[in-house]
This record gives sequence, C-alpha cells and structure tokens, in this order.
Amino acid sequence: MSDDEDGPTFTKRQKVLHFGSLEDAEKQRLGADRTSIAAVKLSIEAGKEAGHINISDGGHFDLEASESAMHAEALAEFEKRKRARTIQVSTDDSEVKANLRQIGEPICLFGEGPAERRERLRKLLAELGETAIKQKKEEKQKEQKKKDEDNVTWYHEGPQSLKNARYWIAEYSIPRAKERVKKQKEEKLVPVTKKNAKIQNLQKRIRSITNDCSQIGDSRPISYCSFSPNSKILATASWSGLCKLWSIPDCSHIRNLRGHNCNVGAIVFHPQATLTLDNSLCCMASCSQDGTVKLWNLESEEPIADIEGHAPYRVSRVKYHPSGRFLATCCFDHSWRLWDLEVQEEVLHQEGHSGPVFDIAFQSDGALCVTGGLDAYGRVWDLRSGRCVMFLEGHLKSILAVDFSDDGYHAATGSEDNGTKIWDLRQRKCVYTVPSHTNIVSGVKFQPHSGNYLVTASYDGTAKIWAHPTWAPLKTLAGHESRVMGLDISRDLKYIATSSYDRTFKLWVSEFGGGL
Repeated sequence: MSDDEDGPTFTKRQKVLHFGSLEDAEKQRLGADRTSIAAVKLSIEAGKEAGHINISDGGHFDLEASESAMHAEALAEFEKRKRARTIQVSTDDSEVKANLRQIGEPICLFGEGPAERRERLRKLLAELGETAIKQKKEEKQKEQKKKDEDNVTWYHEGPQSLKNARYWIAEYSIPRAKERVKKQKEEKLVPVTKKNAKIQNLQKRIRSITNDCSQIGDSRPISYCSFSPNSKILATASWSGLCKLWSIPDCSHIRNLRGHNCNVGAIVFHPQATLTLDNSLCCMASCSQDGTVKLWNLESEEPIADIEGHAPYRVSRVKYHPSGRFLATCCFDHSWRLWDLEVQEEVLHQEGHSGPVFDIAFQSDGALCVTGGLDAYGRVWDLRSGRCVMFLEGHLKSILAVDFSDDGYHAATGSEDNGTKIWDLRQRKCVYTVPSHTNIVSGVKFQPHSGNYLVTASYDGTAKIWAHPTWAPLKTLAGHESRVMGLDISRDLKYIATSSYDRTFKLWVSEFGGGL
C-alpha cells in the first residue's frame, strides 16, 4: 500500500481482505477455528508421548466430537445471522412494538431507540422463525374463542316438577297477556287530547308531592320497605335482623317479626295478602345475609316456615311471582332460584350470571322475569321455556335494582355507575339512559298499573321521579339525612315510601290528594 495525494491505495488482494463479503469473513473464521483445533490436537499427542499428559482408562476426551460440535454451533450461528439479514422488519416503530408485544417480549428496553428495537425484533424473529407472530396471533384468537364459548348460556334437562311448573306458568300467563294487549289496544283509541290532559294532571300532582310522615323505624339502617296489596300496611326490613309492620297512613307500629340473626335484605308481600289470602297463611317472605329465607303470616311474630338451601351464600332479594304460587330468591352463588310453595320444593336453580345475582322482578303477566347481577349485566328470562331471551349489556358497574313496567315490555335497571337504563323488549335494546343520580342507584320502581313514571332511589340521599316516555325529571324527594336504600309505591297510588340508612322511613303524598 502507498499513499499519494488522493489518499491510500490498495492492491487487489488487500481490497478483498478489506471489502470482501461477510460470508467470506465467516468462512475465514471457521478455517482459523479448524487450524487451532488441529494445533491443540497435535499438542495433546506430543504431551502424551512425553509423558506429561496421562489419560486413564476410565475415560477419554473425544476431540473429534468436540470439533464436530463446535463446527455445528458455528454453522448454526452463521445460518441464524444469514436468516436475520433476509427478514423484512417494518420501519414503523409502533408496528415494531406491536410485533414485540405479540411474541411476548418487552416493547422497550432501557435506553433503547427505534433502530435498536427494530434490530432486536429482527434477531428474535431469526431465533423464533418467521411465522412466530402469526402463530402467536392464532393462539390469541383460539384463547378468545374459548373465552367466548365459556360465556355462552348453557341449558340442561330439568326434573319433571320444573316441566310441570313451566306448563302451569304458560297457562297462567297467556290469558293475562291477551287481556293486557286488549287493554293497550283500547287505550290507543283514546283521543290524544284526553291522554295529554290526563298526563298533565298526573304530573301536576307529582310536582306537589311532600313528605307526609317520617318515622324512626329501627336502631340500625332500614334496608327495604314494601306496601301490602291493600296499601294499608308497610313492612320494613333492618340490618338489626328485625322486620316490622306499620299501619298506613299514621305510621304506627303494629308488630315485630323476629327470626333473622343478621342483616335482612328484603321483605315482600304475597300478591293476595290482605286481599283474598287468609292472614294465617303464608303472607310474606324475607331474606338475610346469612342465606336464610323465612315465610311469615299476619298473625304471629315468629316465622311459619324456613326455605333452606342457600347457606352459606347471601340472599339479597326475594320476590313473589304474580300468581303467588312461586317465590324467587337471588343468591350470591351466581344463581337465582324458583321455589314452588304449593309442593314446597325448589323447581329451578338458574345460573347464567358471572357474578352474584342481586335483584329480580317479574313481568305482570308472569311469563318473564328480569335479573340484575354484580357482573354489571342483566338478563331477561322466559319462565315458560327457560331461555334467556334478552341480554342487558351497557352498565359500567354492578346492577343493584331492576323492575318491569306493567305495560309488559319496558324494564328499568339501576346501577353502581349512578345511572338508570330503560330497556325495550320489543326493540331488544336500551332505549334511554337516565343520568339519574350522583351516587349508587339502589332502587327503581315503575308506577303500578300504567307505568307513566319511574321512581329511582340513590345513595346520594334522594329519590327522584321521572316522566315516561320523555324521562324528564318531575320531582326530587329530598329529606333523608343519608343514603336511600329502598322504595315502594302503594297499589292504590296514594303513597310513595322510602327507607334510609339514617334509620328512618318516610311517606310521600301529593298535596292535591288523589292517586299518583
């Protein structure tokens, strides 16, 4: 090599050494490795002849195998580097990160830039193979498919008693449905002006609602309240384990119902109690946190029967079927149950929610029911076939309250996300979301008979009344010092009752009198 004014010059051999391909350099390195192995072999043989190296008969060193292994390892490394150079890697850094995530590698290392990240991906793909990303994607799709299959509602064959119950419910509900549809067709013939006048008069009375009575109901929070079918008795449930009966409208104490040992979640009346049902028969049902369900009459302070089978799981709500023959219970074992009170046995143990079932409500015909769970989903069930006919998806948090309108096709759900959703079974979707409160919605209740308004209760300490179908706010019932935990509307439409964490319940009436 000689230097001139234009810089250094190279001979033909020197140019090959400096600018030869990477493959030639690898081959030269492999040749050097073979030479060094041969030299080591000759040195070992010379040492053995001189007596400096003594290899016992118990073992030997296979130099040929070692040489072959080193040669194979070098070739594998050479092939890997060669394969890495042929792999096409995107220059888009976001795509590179996505590919790293798909193969389960960190998308960024400390101090690593886009170029280094791209080169790391190239090396990883060379080791894993070009189809690594595709394989990972297929595995992810299979996992998602399996997960979706696990979420599908499944059915299994039930006992003969369930089949008999379904036949009975069908025979009970079909005539009632026909009567309801006939009534709705007749209402459609009423002139619009007459309808509007009636609704305006109703909304005027609602806006004049005031607190008529406030009563301390217990020494602990009152979790639930419900009116008797004749609207003359109010039943309250408390966290003390006591249930109490109160006369309406003077709110005087009638009787304590003793039997539960911990928080009572709900107490409800039989649909015919105080009307045609004898006071000595099963007129009420209640449930508690320890999984006990008790049946009561209107004459004794002690329960007349227990329904067993839920413990140790909490039972949050109980509801009577409109016929009064069946009782539904919501359990924290992710199921709800249907009990036939005539034959005194469980006829249905229905699963389907991925979390505890918190509330249930029956359609006025008795054909359908809606359940709400802590998994943030609701489901509408056909009691005649056992199928889930509608999936209520849309709430962000747990559903704590559900109700069916007497029109038969509207349902309401209240949630921990502070909102209330209105669902139309005919359209099979949510038709309106009411941003109703600033805290958990603990109760929802449609106006009995007509469903012209909806009442919601919340942990923000208020209950609110909303017009149907515009869902405009009509009245805020404020007066409780703490969260409202329960509400009910009397069947004669004269009273609204609310129960609260502040240990009181209140009666609300219109100043103009008449029905609400």
